[in-house]
Amino acid sequence: MNGEELRARQAPWKALYRERPEEAVRTLKAEGSLDTTYPGCRVTTEIGPVEAGLHPAAGGDGTRACPGDMLLQALVGCAGVTLTAVATALGITLRGGKIEAEGDLDFRGTLGVDKTTPVGFTAIRLRYQLDTDADEAQVAKLLELTERYCVVAQTIHKSTPLGSAAVGSDESQRVAGEN
Repeated sequence: MNGEELRARQAPWKALYRERPEEAVRTLKAEGSLDTTYPGCRVTTEIGPVEAGLHPAAGGDGTRACPGDMLLQALVGCAGVTLTAVATALGITLRGGKIEAEGDLDFRGTLGVDKTTPVGFTAIRLRYQLDTDADEAQVAKLLELTERYCVVAQTIHKSTPLGSAAVGSDESQRVAGEN
């Protein structure tokens, strides 16, 4: 796909969203089924189920996808899709490349070993290796726009509020965090 084809595909959507902004707001969904025999969850994806489980550093056996790794994989996937779309729109030729994400996680937090240790990643880094003839300024602009328009990167960066609710079969449904 070239820049003209990409713009042609996106043009009707951009026009619709300019004319009726409410049409641009969509709710994306994910779901999973709990595994009650092993700490895990079967996550439904468009290409089949993914079995999620504990990281080996938290007691897992390594046979299931670690959700922390899945977060980094989602970041790499989103950055890759965004980067290639931006390169296409800017007319920057990419012959290939690689994106790596790594995150620092102290398992004492998630295992409750030390209550003062944060739960979750304390730092995440993205590295790009691009095979392109683009000059330094073009690559800088490409990375700037990739970061700006990457949904997963912006969500992590902005720390989007998260609400949780437990929905049971009885009348005692409650939102997590309420007493």
